[in-house]
Amino acid sequence: MAVLETDLKTEPARQTVTAPPKANRIEKIEMSRHRLPLDPPFVAAWDSRARESSDVSIVRITTADGAVGIGAGGTMDGVERYYDLFVGHDPLDLERHAAILANLDFHGVRPWALDVALWDLVGKIRKQPVWHLLGGRSGTVPCYASTGVLREKKALTDAVSALAGQGFKAVKLRLHHADWREGIAILEAVAITLSGKAELLVDCNQGWRMPWDAEACWTYHQALAAAWELKRLGVYWMEEPVHHGDVKAMAALRGATGLRIAAGEMTRGEHALADLVDRNAVDVLQPDATLTCGILAARRLARRAAERDVAFTPHSWGSGIGLLVNAHIFAGCGGSPWLEYPLDPPEWTAERRDFMLAQPIKAGKDGCIELSDAPGFGIELDEERLAATRVD
Repeated sequence: MAVLETDLKTEPARQTVTAPPKANRIEKIEMSRHRLPLDPPFVAAWDSRARESSDVSIVRITTADGAVGIGAGGTMDGVERYYDLFVGHDPLDLERHAAILANLDFHGVRPWALDVALWDLVGKIRKQPVWHLLGGRSGTVPCYASTGVLREKKALTDAVSALAGQGFKAVKLRLHHADWREGIAILEAVAITLSGKAELLVDCNQGWRMPWDAEACWTYHQALAAAWELKRLGVYWMEEPVHHGDVKAMAALRGATGLRIAAGEMTRGEHALADLVDRNAVDVLQPDATLTCGILAARRLARRAAERDVAFTPHSWGSGIGLLVNAHIFAGCGGSPWLEYPLDPPEWTAERRDFMLAQPIKAGKDGCIELSDAPGFGIELDEERLAATRVD
């Protein structure tokens, strides 16, 4: 039987893998695609096209003895061609699977929902929640409210006031206006509203673009001018201020202003994410295991960040399953100070975000998520809703 890299509080050397008993081998992988219509549409600050639907792919990995691991991702086009690389193998050999998934990611397939399903399966086999398998001592996860819509001043101050009133200790807003100075004027009013109630985080959304968006990312000097204004407002961190590959500019911003810089949400691959830490480019590392690196890599990155006094808090904007997975990683790997909790009603509610789940993931009055002790990720699907939204 294969041995986990995490067995789980230590990091053993890679083991020689013997064939697992037939009953424990992966027998089949299935994927279904689902689409939830959005009315009103979600007008994300980082997307020039309004989103009239929310799309998610659900993956199920089943062993010969009937155990099922569940994962979720985006469209995952092309991943079906590679199921044969996993069928017949031991689900517990996570190191081997992670290596194959990294290869697929390099060759242009976004495969990490398979990693989620494998870890969910391993948790069920081991009868432990993933946050505990990763070494966590508590399933309590403090969250910050992460908004996504650009609003006028009055609407935005009302929205953040409501979020602070719900117990969130930090709120993240977007600075993606055609003229960033216009956004600063609005943020100034928000900073006054939040003063003494919650920290203000600002995402500039300059790290990457949607496929159809030809707008240039900020230059270093544009980001520097904005950074000084954000520091004046007492902003806790400035996120994605320049292109995700401009590590030198991020490091220079930290040195010039002393403002915390956060990045990494769409930086693909463990080595590129580690580079952000090693080159002193970030104060806050934000990998998303469901999008860019997988869970074993996220665990190693969390340790690397801790050794260098860099905060580790996964990006989790996406489906409710993505939020749940990154919450387990946060709890299991010593994340801090808060986890991203996407919420911006009425366009983005917990019910829309989590439509595939039997119950939406709700933060308590203290702004925390309480993870259960259920094996794996504790995913409970709303099968009736999934049947109604299936599109493939």
